[in-house]
Amino acid sequence: METVSENACFGGVQGVYTHAAKTTQCDMTFAVFLPEEAKDGPVPVLWYLSGLTCTHENAMTKAGAQAWAADHGIALIFPDTSPRGDDVANDEAYDLGQGAGFYVNATEAPWAPHFQMYDYITKELSELVFDKFPLDEARQGITGHSMGGHGALTIAMREKGRFKSVSAFSPICNPTVSDWGRKQLSAYLGSVETKWVAHDASLLMLKEGFDGPILVDTGTKDQFMDLLMPEAFAAAVSSKRQQATIRYQPGYDHSYFFVASFMEEHVAFHAEALYA
Repeated sequence: METVSENACFGGVQGVYTHAAKTTQCDMTFAVFLPEEAKDGPVPVLWYLSGLTCTHENAMTKAGAQAWAADHGIALIFPDTSPRGDDVANDEAYDLGQGAGFYVNATEAPWAPHFQMYDYITKELSELVFDKFPLDEARQGITGHSMGGHGALTIAMREKGRFKSVSAFSPICNPTVSDWGRKQLSAYLGSVETKWVAHDASLLMLKEGFDGPILVDTGTKDQFMDLLMPEAFAAAVSSKRQQATIRYQPGYDHSYFFVASFMEEHVAFHAEALYA
């Protein structure tokens, strides 16, 4: 692991780091915010997974999460959204290839050699950050925006017992049905749709549920509402009788202005679970 930068931030440190990842077979960049309390020992962790076209930097600079994380003594982890590099497969479309990993392990050419984002997030990067930073592995929450909201919900439900809480901003909720999902899942995982189920938050909710609190916010003026399909997730939550708060925020769209507006509430939501 190499340090790209470290800056004082709300009494703590905002760092950016790179490492040669085995799962993605390329160099990966990620960011970690450590609150002041980390000087004295391991602190709770909130993972933030970003959306289409984003890198580790978008949420790190736009979401305003560090101020609220510092208030609660919580660390933040901002991974990248895909493998990157000249040797990594890509596509001309913004929603496939580099910047659009969808947090799955690809099995199809040309994506399979590098696009192993599920294992990268849940295994390799996780092992690295808990080894290198004073983080409490027993107290983890996860959140994300758009494609990252999809990743947060699906990872939380699949990684049983790992996360105390999960939240999402404008998540892609039903990708096996939506055009934001069918295209990518077929490209990465192939045409057999039964393989897609493990990456659909609405279907996972019906099958698995989540042993903890869930918070989901979507803006009523989100320009991608028909692709996100939050109503499918809400129906699955109701059918499962899952503990969850699902909100439609009047007037807000899909942008980071929306994320920043409700970040304080999301961090406080996770803090309540992580310090319970």
